[in-house]
Amino acid sequence: MMYRNFIYFILVLLIYTVYLPPEQPYLSPLDTAVAFFLFVAIFVLFTQATFRALCRQIDQRRPYGLHGRFDRVFNRQAMMAVVLFALDVYVLNLKLFVTPHPLFSASPTLVAILFIGLFVFYLTIIWAIAYEPYRRLFQSQVSRRSYILSNVTFNLPIILPWLLISIGLDIIDALPFETPKDLLATPEGQVVFFSCFLGALVVGTPSLIKSFWRCRPLPDSPARRRIEALCHQAGIGYNDILNWPIFEGRLLTAGVMGVVKRFRYILVTESLLRILDDFELDAVMAHEIGHVKRKHLLLYLVFFLGLILVSYAVFDLILYGVMVTRLALPITLDPRAELFPYTSIVFVLAMAATLFVYFRYIFGYFMRNCERQADLYAFSLLGTSAGLVSSLEKIALHSGKSHYRPNWHHFSIGQRIDYLNKCEADGRWIIRHDRKLQVSIALFVVGLFCIGSMGYAMNFGKVGQTLNTHLLERIVERDLKENPDDPKLYTLLGTIHFQKGAYGQAIVAYERSIQLAPQDPETLNNLAWIYATCEETRYRNHAKALVYAERAAALHPAPYVLDTLAESFYVNGLYDRAITAITKALAMAPQDRAYYEGQLNKFQKAEERWRNEGIGELND
Repeated sequence: MMYRNFIYFILVLLIYTVYLPPEQPYLSPLDTAVAFFLFVAIFVLFTQATFRALCRQIDQRRPYGLHGRFDRVFNRQAMMAVVLFALDVYVLNLKLFVTPHPLFSASPTLVAILFIGLFVFYLTIIWAIAYEPYRRLFQSQVSRRSYILSNVTFNLPIILPWLLISIGLDIIDALPFETPKDLLATPEGQVVFFSCFLGALVVGTPSLIKSFWRCRPLPDSPARRRIEALCHQAGIGYNDILNWPIFEGRLLTAGVMGVVKRFRYILVTESLLRILDDFELDAVMAHEIGHVKRKHLLLYLVFFLGLILVSYAVFDLILYGVMVTRLALPITLDPRAELFPYTSIVFVLAMAATLFVYFRYIFGYFMRNCERQADLYAFSLLGTSAGLVSSLEKIALHSGKSHYRPNWHHFSIGQRIDYLNKCEADGRWIIRHDRKLQVSIALFVVGLFCIGSMGYAMNFGKVGQTLNTHLLERIVERDLKENPDDPKLYTLLGTIHFQKGAYGQAIVAYERSIQLAPQDPETLNNLAWIYATCEETRYRNHAKALVYAERAAALHPAPYVLDTLAESFYVNGLYDRAITAITKALAMAPQDRAYYEGQLNKFQKAEERWRNEGIGELND
């Protein structure tokens, strides 16, 4: 369940992160509020209808065979919650109504937490409505409130690593030191930061998670002493053995978390302890110990790191696909900004497909086989599979799950029992499975290395930059043949030429765009910036820069446009007017405030120097 919800939260973070808001919301505040509550009402009604239908099936057929349907219904509603969240972000533009508030403007993490909380709210609606069929299906006595709180606390650790990293970045950004910020601006610095932070999370997160789940040490009892003896026999260290009270301890499960002995915890629920006899308890705990002995926790960490590497590589491939299929044009035409030629929705859908393939078929393959390897470790440690087979039979009986229904990260109970029986008959099956998993891991690591190298080259290397620029240039030139009088295409072509340093060609393209659309502030602003600041002095034309900058500022007085105007005043020696323009830009609270303050300081020093030189001439 946690792995499935992990995917949902990744999708939500992806939807939120790649969203590029328009300048103004599509709807008025009142219309937005009405649409928001209408969407929520439709979601509630549909969820109620879906789970009521499931309740009727439970009453007619009794719980047998419907556990899988409950999971499928919940998954469908959770995906509907993801879609609803996307509507809130992309259609209702809720972020535009939140970010101007002083409380949120200072911290991007607070805004993100608010939107993650919105998705948790949608999940809470599902949990509240799903409670009744859950209670009937699993014969549970847990209260609705406890069911909801258990689900919330169970899922909160999913976003804990992201939350801690985001808070860390906010702290670094708020510090009055430039060195950490400069370090994070480089690929090497990002690798160092995230490696250190990830290492700290891997070590310390289990202690935080046990607090989230309100775990308490398992009291001294025969069960605890058996688990302690088994850990001693297997030679593994741990911090504590904990009672896992998830869903008031009624879930039939056990687990282990923590790769470092001092921060490793063994978890077991009261319900599992209640239904298992001593030998079955040994088998289940030996299975969990097997995850530690076979380094599965470290392996899962590698898989999550692999997700980052895959995302880096796929990111640019998706962008190129969007460019080739003409699904989007660049969001910004400011030559000082990075070109980002994609639409957020297409990108999210493509990344969602990537996540599905990665988790369902790659990660799922390794998880199923790691679970089987843990079964085989328990068999080897205890010398028999009888206890494990018996415990699997009991868990299936008490939970109502089918013997032959696998999921994406577990073989079915029947498949697990069949394989254990094969190993009882011929121990070489254990060796075969271990060898199969070792080869698979080696191939996966080699594949990750290749993908990581490609991702680095695409994101940070010149190869990616060159390919991006070249491909986009070819596409624009192709489109210009079909639409030779499209001013936006000429503006885009000018931006491409500007970014690759072909300033003469950029000027020609921008001038042509202005001929076709004289009132386009973006193009006027871009051309004014080149005429005012071009690193190749032969292309500078300060008089034209001022003309174009004033026209752009009159049409669209945004901070970056006023910055261009101030720079044009500056290069023409009009320092007082440059100061006035950049002060207006600063008053609009731009995101890169440090840059604008640097510009103001530059203009003020120029004016002071000019005044001193003028006074000196008068004294002479």
